[in-house]
Amino acid sequence: MPSIAHMGYGYWGKNIARNLAELGFLKAVIDPDPGAAQNAAGTLGVAAASLDEVLADPGIDGLSIASPAEMHFDHAAAALQAGKHVFVEKPLALKADDARALCALAEEKGLVLMVGHLLQYHPIYRKLRELVEDGALGRILYAYSNRMSLGKFRIEENVLWSFAPHDISMLLGIFNEEPSHVSAQGNTSFTHGIADIVTAQMHFPSGGSAHIQTCWMHPFKEQRLTVIGNKAMAVFEDSNPNWSEKLKLYRHSFDTSGPVPIPQKADAETVEVEPAEPLKSECLHFAQCIDGKQRPRTDGDEGLRVLTVLERAESALQRNLEFQQSRGL
Repeated sequence: MPSIAHMGYGYWGKNIARNLAELGFLKAVIDPDPGAAQNAAGTLGVAAASLDEVLADPGIDGLSIASPAEMHFDHAAAALQAGKHVFVEKPLALKADDARALCALAEEKGLVLMVGHLLQYHPIYRKLRELVEDGALGRILYAYSNRMSLGKFRIEENVLWSFAPHDISMLLGIFNEEPSHVSAQGNTSFTHGIADIVTAQMHFPSGGSAHIQTCWMHPFKEQRLTVIGNKAMAVFEDSNPNWSEKLKLYRHSFDTSGPVPIPQKADAETVEVEPAEPLKSECLHFAQCIDGKQRPRTDGDEGLRVLTVLERAESALQRNLEFQQSRGL
């Protein structure tokens, strides 16, 4: 059974550590706040340790990292250099060049490098991808993903970097190709230089297109992925509290025999999917990859693809914000 240390006992890191402990893989917890580390150790029944102690411990096989995003590269690189398998929360790094360096280092060392794109481990998203890959929706024409809520506002990153990695990862999986064009627009309403609403668009070589809406100023929580094909459409609404209602299939189609396309409507069908906790599945997958030296579903290359799209969207967003400022908008 692999032994894993976890770094970062903050808002999300607590959940990762808890799942690793429940699965029996957690051996130590690291946090820059000694009080938080000791509290975690007592709660989870493991040791509190420093990063240096973990990296020098031959009995620890892997390190999961939920430190601040700006530290992901340094911590992941140090762990890989020390011969540890690495699971790092999204984003893999803040620069694509750094992500490439991590991928190359993991390859050189023969180690697992996995990034926390949680929704790739959600059984409903996996079922949706199965429907797409089996051709149940036909040719994918368009998709959009909304990830919006009221807060939690951040000042160290904008809403695009905070929310959109999950949506970019899902959309790249749906289209199974990288976008040929990426654009983005947004607004900064509260914190100077930090966009709190962003819309990003992607166009794909196959002719399909997609957009992502992210926002911290939405009256209610909305997490919805809609995929539109020429044979059917599907909606994955993760914010729906009723598991059985999270995935719906609409067998709408289009009659194109005449000069004007005519929609052929159908009733919504709920798609049954066995419930499972995505984070627990993700943590278990990391341990299984360590044990079997398999390539993770969300490996370093997947993290790099998402980061490359993020960089392109961020660049377009900043150009748009500068244009707005120059016009006094």
